[in-house]
Parts: sequence; structure tokens; C-alpha cells
Amino acid sequence: MPSLLLDRIFMLRTCLLEGVFLLRMCLEIIFQQRSILRMLARASGFKTCAGCHNPIGHGRFLSCMDSVWHPQCFRCFACNEPVSEYKFAMHDDQPYHRSCYKEDFHPKCDVCDNFIPTNRNGLIEYRAHPFWMQKYCPSHEDDGTPRCCSCERMEPRAIKYITLDDGRKLCLECLDSSIMDTPECQHLYMDIQEFFEGLNIEVEQQIPVLLVERQALNEALEAEKNGHHLPETRGLCLYEEQIVRMILKRPQIGPGNRILDMITGTYKLSRWCEVTAILILYGLPRLQTGSILAHEMMHAYLRLNGFQNLSIEVEEGICQVVSHLWLGSEIFAGSSSNVASSSSASSAPTSSKKGAKTKFEKKLAAFIKNQIETDSSKVHGDGFRAGYPAVERYGLRRTLDHIKLVMQRK
Repeated sequence: MPSLLLDRIFMLRTCLLEGVFLLRMCLEIIFQQRSILRMLARASGFKTCAGCHNPIGHGRFLSCMDSVWHPQCFRCFACNEPVSEYKFAMHDDQPYHRSCYKEDFHPKCDVCDNFIPTNRNGLIEYRAHPFWMQKYCPSHEDDGTPRCCSCERMEPRAIKYITLDDGRKLCLECLDSSIMDTPECQHLYMDIQEFFEGLNIEVEQQIPVLLVERQALNEALEAEKNGHHLPETRGLCLYEEQIVRMILKRPQIGPGNRILDMITGTYKLSRWCEVTAILILYGLPRLQTGSILAHEMMHAYLRLNGFQNLSIEVEEGICQVVSHLWLGSEIFAGSSSNVASSSSASSAPTSSKKGAKTKFEKKLAAFIKNQIETDSSKVHGDGFRAGYPAVERYGLRRTLDHIKLVMQRK
């Protein structure tokens, strides 16, 4: 019985090998015949299709890309359907339907999601944010499309930004970490106090930090006699007695993504020392609020430590440097490689705010840092670019000591 089974297995194996041999012979004959047909086609003047490599014969054919094709063989690289139009597009030596090419390669507007139109010269012309590289049609610069008051990105048609009570728009990513009332800001104030201590400087006075509406900030700015401020002021260090209206409770978001139930209250600033308060515009994300607060707290430190007669460029420049350092520390907050030190700008301490930042928060911090670095103004921009290398080389404490020494010699 076992011998009979072995004989059958041997016969099956022999048949299989013979079948494989015959199949190979048939394939070789087919390839030889195709080669002979091509040779005959060339000899008889028939052309060979660049797609299937078979003779064209007497039927219809296309002459494209320095070759000839059967109509069904000349296919779009994107959808793999035959290209039957008289005009087609090329990309990387591959043919495309014009519609497929447009879908794959023609830029779309990040605002309206339409294809960016060509200008009168037939060229594709669009605008792009220099940092975010958000591409949009040139018409959106004049059609009232709003921008986020924090990150500056334009509002896409498919997404509704939040409308703050003073008309500012806030994108949903910035809203996620926004600071909306004065109590919320106190935690950030304590974080930045720790940051200052890590830099070997300390604001010993407990300064009221108030989140306010834009109108209240503008009124305080008009009443303040000193200081140099950006065209759009978002923070202010006050040295005079004033009555300020601050935001007491985080507002609600109502229909149409509009702010509702804004609760405010008055706060009387008493001048019992050099600095009476720091005001911050409400509604900005934590990182932007923190960069403004670090800047204004540095103003307070300078005022409280005898730096009253600094030039505007030096004072604003060193405040921008501290804001820049704080942002850098926040990008890497929680990383074990970041050790608090006052010896150099690159080793600035991390914030006490624990936990990794989201991808957007890291990008936002880089955006705000970039704004500081590329500011073209003489006071804030040139002041930062003059101060940062000194702090990078000698540390903040030694740089401040040198500034005070130069100031005393004048």
C-alpha cells in the first residue's frame, strides 16, 4: 500500500514538471512571435505603440510625446483613463487630463478652497503668510476676510472664528488656550515670577495683573505719560494712579461664535510704589499672553531697580529679549535637557507649567518668537537685535549690570 502511494506521488510530480516545461515553451513561443511581429512591422513600415509595444496596424493612432500610441493605450497618469482630448498636460514626463492635472497640481486657496485664479497674464498669482505659508487668493486681502488677532491666519470659509466683544477674531486653535479673565492670569503670573527667579532677577513687589478689554487698555494708555508702545498695544505697565475696568469672569460663547455675558468690574490703582499695575489684553492664548506679561514685568523690574533713565531702544530691547527667552523656555518646557541657568540665553529656565505643548502651541511660540526677531521697528526690533547677542554671550544678569554701569557714567 505505501509503495502504491509513492508511485502516484511520483507520477503527479512528473506530470507537474512536464506542465511547467510546456508552459515555459508556450510563453517563449509567444514572446518570439511578438518580437517577429515587431520586426515585421518595422520592416513593413508599421509603427509600434509606445504603450503596449504592439504594431499600430491600419487603425487609428495618436502621435504624442515623440511616439505613437493606440488610442486606448495613451492614458492619464492620475486616473489611468485614456486621454482623448486634443490638449493634455504633462508633469515629470507623464501625461495627464487637464482636469486631473489641475486637481493634483493647481494650488487651492486655503481660505475659500477654490482653485487660485490666474492673472491677466495667465500666471497663477496668490498671497501667502510669511510664517504659516497659508496660501490665499489676492482678493481676500480686500474682501473683508477676518484674521485671527493672535496668529494672524485668515479665517477659512468652512470654519467660523470666535468674535470677541471688541470685534477681534480668534481662531479655534488659539481659543483652546486663551486666557479670558483676571483670575486665570494669576497662575501665569506666578509661572513668570519663577522664570525671573531662574534668570537671577526678581520682581519683589506684588504687582496687580489685570486682564482688560481693548477700550480699557486704550484709555489707560492715553492716561499714561511715559513709555513707548507698539501701534497695537496688547500690554501696559502702569506707573500712575488710575481706575481701570478689568474682566472678572470668563465669558461664554454664544450663537454665531460670539462672546456673551462679559462680566467686568472697576479696580482702583494706588501709587504706593513705582509700579501700579500691569494690564494685558484679554482673549489671547496663554503663550502670547505670557510673552506680553514677561515683557511688561521686565519693565516693572527696571523701574523698581533704578533703571529709570534708559534710552527707549535699550529698555524696549531688553524687555523683548526677556519675552523671547520665556517663549524659548516654554517650547521645551518639561524637557529634562532644559536646566535653569542665568549664564546664557540658550539655557533659560523652563516655566513651571508642566506637560508637553501641543504641536500648534509649539508652532505658535515659534511664530511669536519670529515676530520679535523680524520686527522692523527701530525701538523694539533694533533694540532686541542689539540686546540679544549680549544676553546670549554674557547672560541677563551681567548684561543688566553693564547697562546700569554705563547709565551711571552718563
